[in-house]
Order: sequence, then structure tokens, then C-alpha cells
Amino acid sequence: MAIHGTLTTMSVSDLLQFLAAGRKSGTLKFSRGKVVKEIYFQNGIVVGANTNDPKEYLGQVLIHYGKVDETQLQAAMEVQRKAGGKLGEILVAQGFMTSAGVLEILRIRTLDIIYDLFVWEDAHFELFDSESLPADLIRIEVEPTTIIMEGIYRVDELSRYRTLIPSDRAVLELGTGWTASLNVSKDVRQILNFIEKRMTVAEICYNMHDSSFNIYAQLFDLVSNGIAKVVEELPAGSDSFSELSDVPENPAELLWLARRELKDDNADIAMDILHRMILAEPKNAEYQKLLEQAEQQLIKKAYSQRSPQSVPRILMLPETLTEQQLGPQEAFVLSRINGEWDIQSILSICPFREADSLRMIASLEKAGIIGF
Repeated sequence: MAIHGTLTTMSVSDLLQFLAAGRKSGTLKFSRGKVVKEIYFQNGIVVGANTNDPKEYLGQVLIHYGKVDETQLQAAMEVQRKAGGKLGEILVAQGFMTSAGVLEILRIRTLDIIYDLFVWEDAHFELFDSESLPADLIRIEVEPTTIIMEGIYRVDELSRYRTLIPSDRAVLELGTGWTASLNVSKDVRQILNFIEKRMTVAEICYNMHDSSFNIYAQLFDLVSNGIAKVVEELPAGSDSFSELSDVPENPAELLWLARRELKDDNADIAMDILHRMILAEPKNAEYQKLLEQAEQQLIKKAYSQRSPQSVPRILMLPETLTEQQLGPQEAFVLSRINGEWDIQSILSICPFREADSLRMIASLEKAGIIGF
């Protein structure tokens, strides 16, 4: 049965109810830009989920729940790069976790992947009826009704949070209700530390390795209690595509432009063009394939200029760094440059795609902020 559309015409909760009522089996796929998520069904029951969003990879979830730290994750992923294998099994072999602990986090991760879909404002979806489940699926069994109730709760709550926290670009500062002796959890104290450093909401999310929903909830409580307050909202960042002159609006001409930039070895510009195009047509296989080519071209070029084992170092003094206009993702990458970790180690703990992380490292080097 061919079922497809967008979330503007059929919500996630309606889709889950429909599949549960019809006792459907198969894969429900969601696409938004370059992010793809899949929910797996068997006889109307949710049995698993997967994502290509680096923010929701197992390593990031493990850090968020305090099961491993960034150094342990980096060490485990170094083993994985050299010898292969599953990250969870490597962490168990290294004594960082138990098998039961890994399975519990995998279950939590599966549900979080689905819950996040409820706060997506738009995406394309498609049901692949009776498609076989992945061979390596970490199986769960959850009634869709249970997921729907949590999902609707999140939508309502996020709307309430945004009355005080307008966007990921918001910057907060500590208010008069703040005191160092405040009795708060370890996570909240860490958030307060990030607020004191004037990080945006997005930067706080990256550094906490947490979803925006959870961070918005904690920031909302801090603002409501007078412990913090929103002081500004930074403007949306631009990209190389925005800086081009005479940009065509016709999709065919944009596609031609993306191909031309790839041919001219400007993979970064091609990526920006294709990101915009995929947002408008998330199901377009040609756009997705070309984006993969652009990312691979950028990765190949980056490693031809710098070995994955190259160690970046910060060149600017701290007082000069504060004057740099960095986006939240660049700021996160910069914060992990310690003069000891090589490029591959830094990428292993970044919640971003490899091509995007390498592009930011190149941008930081071009600006004279870092060197090798």
C-alpha cells in the first residue's frame, strides 16, 4: 500500500494511530532536509527506530545519560575505526558499560528518535508496507498509543517553553535569583555554567549532548524562577550559497548550478545549494545523491590537505576568541580543540556529519583561529 505525504497534511500521531488500527507491518520513513528517520512496525506495534542524525547516534545518547564521557567515547570509537565492530560491544569489552546498560540506552534512544518527530514542523513521510525489518535491529515493543501520548505532551510543552525561550539562537544570562549555593542537579549546574559563558541555546544543546526539547524545559524553569533571563537573540547565520550573486530560483537551474560548483571543486557551495533544494523537495533522490557526492568530495579534499591524524591547535588568545562571530556548531567544534586530539578524535565526539565538521575545521583554520 502506497502511503506518503507531508506532516502538514497528516500528523505523526495520526500516522501512528492509522498503522496501529490497521495492524500494519513495515517501515515508516520520514525525511527532513538531510535527516532521515525510520520507525519499524510489526502488526501495528512499534518494534524499533533508526536515524542518520549524528545528534541521535548511540555515542551522543550515552554521553547525555552520563554512561560514558567524551574521552571514553573517543577511545571506543578509535577501536571501532581500527578493528570494526559495534560501539556498544566495544564499550562493554573495555569495561565502560555492561551489556544490560547498553541495551537499556538503546531502548531509550529508540523512543527518543520517535518522540523528536512530534516537534518537527514539516517533513515528508512514506510507508514501505511489509518491508523486512533490519537484521541488526535492537527490538522493542511499544504500543503506538503510549508514544502518541508522550509526543502530544511534548508538542504542547514546547509551545509553552517558546513563550520564554524564543529560539535556538537565544542567549541568556544569570538573573538576580542566581546564587552559587543554589541546590540544583549536576545537569542544571552545567547549564548554568554554559549560560555564564553566554552560549546560545543551540550551543548548550550540543555541549549537553541533549535534545532541544529537554534543554528548553530546563531553561524555561530557570527563566520562570528568575535564575536566568533571555537577553538577546542572535541573527540567523548565512552560508556560502547566500553570498552568491544572481542565484536562480528555478529548480533545474539550481541543480545545474550545484553541478557546476561540484565540477569547479566548490563542494561547500554545492552542499549549501543542495541543502536548500532538499528542504523544498526532501524526497528528490537526485538531490540526495548529489549531496552525498558533494560531501564525499569535500571529505576527500579535506583529507588530502590534512591527515585525519593531524592535531589542530588554537592560535588566538581567549580574549580575542570572544570577539569572533562563530555559529553554535563552529563554537562546539572549537571547544573540543585541545592541542592533543587529532581531527579524527574530534569528529568522533561531534554531533554533526563528517563533512560538516571538516568544513567547520577548515573555516576555523582559514580565519586564523586554529592552526596545525
